[in-house]
Amino acid sequence: MIEAAGLSLVYSDHGREVYACKDVSLRIETSEFLGILGPSGSGKSSLLYLLSGLKDPSHGKVLYNGAPIHDLSDEERSQLRRREFGFVFQQPYLLGYMTALENVLSVAPDKADQLKDRAIDLLDALGLAEKADRLPHTLSGGERQRVCIARALVTDPKVIFADEPTAALDHKNGVNVMEILNRHRGNGALVMVTHDPSMLEHANRIVRIQDGELVVETG
Repeated sequence: MIEAAGLSLVYSDHGREVYACKDVSLRIETSEFLGILGPSGSGKSSLLYLLSGLKDPSHGKVLYNGAPIHDLSDEERSQLRRREFGFVFQQPYLLGYMTALENVLSVAPDKADQLKDRAIDLLDALGLAEKADRLPHTLSGGERQRVCIARALVTDPKVIFADEPTAALDHKNGVNVMEILNRHRGNGALVMVTHDPSMLEHANRIVRIQDGELVVETG
């Protein structure tokens, strides 16, 4: 489904080359739960953004179903992400003037009516049924993150990219969220970066990244 070949992301720091990712080659299969594990600053988030087309590589390429993502125009890439991908970022980005339910449905406004029941079911599964009509500023950080997780799942995406989705949650809620993510992703792949190996209990495969390079693969 997704294949990275010789993938590098290089920044210039006062004339010095710094690698956020270095020569990464990786394949993600349909329906696979892939965990990317590493400490803060290891390059795992950069790798996630490269795999999803949110960042352009300095070297190498990313193929999605055999086609190079970075050969697409910005508009084509945006359409691909909207149509095929779901995202959960480390910070819970929500629209402040929309309720929790409206935020979940905001990823597919043209399908809001037909997705409403699924959105409500997801909020219920995430312990937010009674807060579906609340605005984001009335929710805790952990509750806002759970709204983002429902939003990522509601359209049954082909791939879910999750960047430390449990970082704002306590361990119990983190485990619950991971179970829900895994259960409700259906046939979609899940690519998740984290520093916490306990959140990857259900992963099919785990790769470890250190200083931008893949160092160990298990599973």
